[in-house]
Amino acid sequence: MSTLSDSHINSSSFVLTGVPGLEVYSLWLAIPFSSIYAMVFLGNCMILHVIRTEPSLHQPMFYFLAMLAFTDLCMGLSTVHTVLGVLWGFMQKISLDFCIAQSYFIHGLSLMESSVLLAMAFDRYIAICNPLRYSSILTSNKIMKIGVAISCRSSLLIPPVIIRLKFLTYCRPHILSHSFCLHQDLIRMACSDIHFNSIYGLALVISNLLLDAVLILISYVMILHTVLAIASQEERMKSLQTCVSHICAVLIFYIPIIGLTMVHRFGKHLSPLVHVLMGNIYILFPPLMNPIIYSIKTQQIRRRVQKLFSLKAV
Repeated sequence: MSTLSDSHINSSSFVLTGVPGLEVYSLWLAIPFSSIYAMVFLGNCMILHVIRTEPSLHQPMFYFLAMLAFTDLCMGLSTVHTVLGVLWGFMQKISLDFCIAQSYFIHGLSLMESSVLLAMAFDRYIAICNPLRYSSILTSNKIMKIGVAISCRSSLLIPPVIIRLKFLTYCRPHILSHSFCLHQDLIRMACSDIHFNSIYGLALVISNLLLDAVLILISYVMILHTVLAIASQEERMKSLQTCVSHICAVLIFYIPIIGLTMVHRFGKHLSPLVHVLMGNIYILFPPLMNPIIYSIKTQQIRRRVQKLFSLKAV
């Protein structure tokens, strides 16, 4: 009887949360959210298209940018159906299996984005601190190996904690904090022993996201030390200018993820609207802003995009 009961609980669906208190305006809110997703898809596809079709952009820096755009595109694809489904009113619930799968992609893609940002920091470090060996260090073969390592890291470290979700018993109210599934949201509803999930999840954050952030910071300390040693003010500014886009990308990734973590850990007393807002910023802000930042701040990308639109206008 207990087994049947557990099976029934685990096979039940979870209620997706839209925008608390603004359910009446869901259809109106769906319009800006649909526009944001459209911009995410078009912006990241444009970056990928420009890098693929422009031979002058076939360089390590832009290969890493293509990885970032691909990751952001996948993040949008992994959440668009539930976020817009809730707002448009044709999706209110999600099954456990589907929820676990979405959770895997969201957390795996977050880890992948962090890894790509670290690789981009390494690229900027080599370009500024060791420019004469740049092409010999970051060869096409090395970039391919880095790409494989990033994929393996993000896809193989997540499954142990995600698979465990399937075997937990969920007896608390099956109401998610967001219109998508997160690991920390699911274990909040579990009545089973969640020590493994909590400890492994914390270990993942410390050994990956936190470690990546520290390594990125160290790389920029070394870059700044090298730049300050350059005699020419113009050369200093030129060197730092190549890092501006990456610094912005790092900030718009880490600030929302830290904010969401703080809200889930210490913000139980906060309004559900704050949880929803932070969740959507975490999911949508980096994929939306990265193409804009790189299109504006990276001269080669900006020129190619302008050329692309001028050809279409003709």
